[in-house]
Amino acid sequence: MGIVEGDAAEVEHAAGGVGVDVGVRAVPAGEWEREPHPSDSLRTFGAFVQALREHAGLSRADLGERVRYSKHTVESVELGRRMPDEAFVERAEEALGNTGALRKAARHLTRGEAGLAAWFRRWARLEREAVSLCTYECRLVPWLLQSEAYARAVFEGTIPLRTDEELEQQLAARMERQAMMRERPKVPFSFIVEEHVFRRRFGDAGAMRELFDHVLECSAPRNVTLQVVPLEAGLHPCLDGPMRILETPAGQRLGYSEGQKNGRLISDPKEVSALCRRYETLRSQALSPNESRALLERLRGEL
Repeated sequence: MGIVEGDAAEVEHAAGGVGVDVGVRAVPAGEWEREPHPSDSLRTFGAFVQALREHAGLSRADLGERVRYSKHTVESVELGRRMPDEAFVERAEEALGNTGALRKAARHLTRGEAGLAAWFRRWARLEREAVSLCTYECRLVPWLLQSEAYARAVFEGTIPLRTDEELEQQLAARMERQAMMRERPKVPFSFIVEEHVFRRRFGDAGAMRELFDHVLECSAPRNVTLQVVPLEAGLHPCLDGPMRILETPAGQRLGYSEGQKNGRLISDPKEVSALCRRYETLRSQALSPNESRALLERLRGEL
């Protein structure tokens, strides 16, 4: 299906662990910083280590002696609370059969990030390194263009409801991601958004005007292109749903699509090529950047 689960090593280097002394002493449990938001990959890797340890008939203390870490560190790794460093992975590999399985699994380790859904974290990391980014959106104002009040309203309206702490974490993460556009003025960002997205009201007229002002400001730099698909444009090739396309520093193009509580990172060249063709076709059917800007200014003036 082109989902990048099996190809993660090609599109993202595993996050490295905290460096430790590789001598013979055991490393105290507190020497590694506990992961504040354990990722799914950490939990999976930890369960894998635990299964191999139990299959070998070893206790956590036994494995700790063999890998030269305390039993508390072994426990934390198995529970997905700590990112194992290279020394731990290599010694555990040797102690648990030397099949190469742990080394391969370690390539896919990623740290959790507060405020970002688990299925979106890998794409968020790829975005930060991309040399170009294209976004088509038919549901909401794209995340990178949302005002803080708009983003808060989106989070407040989701089901199940979030706690105040969770809402603030997600809001902070979304606003932090927007800095990427300001900090990378040489990276082209392209957005194609349906007109009805900007016509959907939230809050009062002041909040809507603030949203339009924010979108117009974010799309003003020369490296940012915003095109609106007018209501009268009719049917077009991107009706399957929102999508994003990026190019990595190595020249690889990847796609991302998102639905209800899930996301799909697409690496299959044929699928990505089809997404690119659809995007380029829609770009030719949308309003020009200047026409799009004029439309948003008109909608703002009608409030």
